[in-house]
Amino acid sequence: MSQETSKYKRILIKLSGEALAGEGEFGIDSNKAHSLAEEIKEVHSLGVEIALVVGGGNLIRGASLAKVGMDQATADYMGMLATIQNALALQDACEKKGLYTRVQSAIDIHSIAESYIRRRAVRHLEKKRIVIFAGGIGNPYFTTDTAASLRAVEVGCEVILKATKVDGVYDADPKKEPNAKRYTHISFMESIKRRLKVMDSTALSLCMENNMSIIVFDIFKRGNLKDLVVGNKKIGTLISNSEDIRIDGE
Repeated sequence: MSQETSKYKRILIKLSGEALAGEGEFGIDSNKAHSLAEEIKEVHSLGVEIALVVGGGNLIRGASLAKVGMDQATADYMGMLATIQNALALQDACEKKGLYTRVQSAIDIHSIAESYIRRRAVRHLEKKRIVIFAGGIGNPYFTTDTAASLRAVEVGCEVILKATKVDGVYDADPKKEPNAKRYTHISFMESIKRRLKVMDSTALSLCMENNMSIIVFDIFKRGNLKDLVVGNKKIGTLISNSEDIRIDGE
């Protein structure tokens, strides 16, 4: 039996806060954290260099706080602190699986995380350490999707794997529209034009300008992450600069 090999040398996985959430999509569920860490370990064992960005929506949603009257910048900073909490939880789970892990924060918080330094992050990746980027980009008004795009470009990742609770990008909300069709491929420009809400337009534009492909996939299906990295199956939706649009089953 041939040994599995990865299509990629260096990847960035973008996790939403809900990937760690407990009941009601709130808090941190240690079982989910350890399940994610196990999948990350499987991919790491293939020799892949792995960076991660995790959101904070399971703890605080800055956008929601701003809608009820809180100052937008204050709400966003609170959201950034939530991402640091999630990063520490994920670090703990990964290290319990035997993975050497570093958390780098865009907000200086020396007692618990390294400050983000690009060259240091690259060196950690070269040494096969898992690097978790926390604190967004350190500024309000930017999402963790934008942080993921920026960090992926900065440290030289080949692809962003956007882990979600759906199996790709659809032309309509599949929960509301039973006939919604899943794209297997769509371009950055079409994603922006059609307002598909894959990522915010700032993140998509940054990826488009730097030719950084994104694959949107279902992280809650066990084994999807490894299958995607190895290339065993056609999983999720690829977003790239290629202009052709492909829909599943067509």
